[in-house]
Amino acid sequence: MPPIHIAIAEDNVFLMQAIKEKLSFFDEFKVVCTALNGELLLQELEKDRAVDLILMDIEMPKLNGIAATQIVKQKYPQIKVIILTVFDDYDNIFNAIRAGANGYLLKEVNPDDLQKGIQETLNGGAAMTPIIAQKTLQLLRNPRIQVPKKPTEDFKLTKREIEVLEQLGQGLSHTQIAANFSRSPKTIRNHIEKIYKKLHVHSKIEAVQKAKNNYLI
Repeated sequence: MPPIHIAIAEDNVFLMQAIKEKLSFFDEFKVVCTALNGELLLQELEKDRAVDLILMDIEMPKLNGIAATQIVKQKYPQIKVIILTVFDDYDNIFNAIRAGANGYLLKEVNPDDLQKGIQETLNGGAAMTPIIAQKTLQLLRNPRIQVPKKPTEDFKLTKREIEVLEQLGQGLSHTQIAANFSRSPKTIRNHIEKIYKKLHVHSKIEAVQKAKNNYLI
């Protein structure tokens, strides 16, 4: 039986090593790539898409785990993603599920439960640490629980900049957006430069994901 190919996204090298050690107890697992942030993870997936499951941290520089999860699920829907984090708050649980995560485990998970969670997820289940499962049910049962529905930060984007962001999120090129607004590609590029500056990002992927995570689009 072929091994299960696993990728790990974790910005703390000591915690990454701890995760690898937990996986090393089981012959069926093979760690095929590691990444210190979501951006590097996406680069690794471009090199080799033979990944069955990703263990994804949330708090990472450049591209966090929730934003990276959303991109992974869009580009590689066959890859399962388990959030592996220290955060058990409603906001992160809600955003992870919204991004398409297949499971949500806390880093304190022991090797046996991690192994069971991975197998459960690969078999179509949704692995969750008990406290996460409980909070997920509470989110479903009680719509009054506060989860973020408004931008968590005021980036001072103009209406046109948000419209441009929306079209970037739909995968349109600068030329297509320019035609839609009856403007020149240069004008659209200027809008995009301002968007990058206001959002403190450096790429279209980062801009779109940050906008989605902050409910701007």
